[in-house]
Amino acid sequence: MGKSKGARITITLECICRNSPSLNKRSNGIYRYTSSKNRRNTPNRLELKKFCRQCNCHTVFKEIK
Repeated sequence: MGKSKGARITITLECICRNSPSLNKRSNGIYRYTSSKNRRNTPNRLELKKFCRQCNCHTVFKEIK
């Protein structure tokens, strides 16, 4: 029987620019990253600064369900 992964879960990070009007030169769409976090150490939703290809700059990515 396999071991359980414990408190570590996979999360999806989505750019906050998806709600703003399209003022960029790139194509429309939603850009997402996947990552993992420890549920015991960080029970709140995670926010990271990452590169968004749609915005063509570093923006805040928030955890979604």
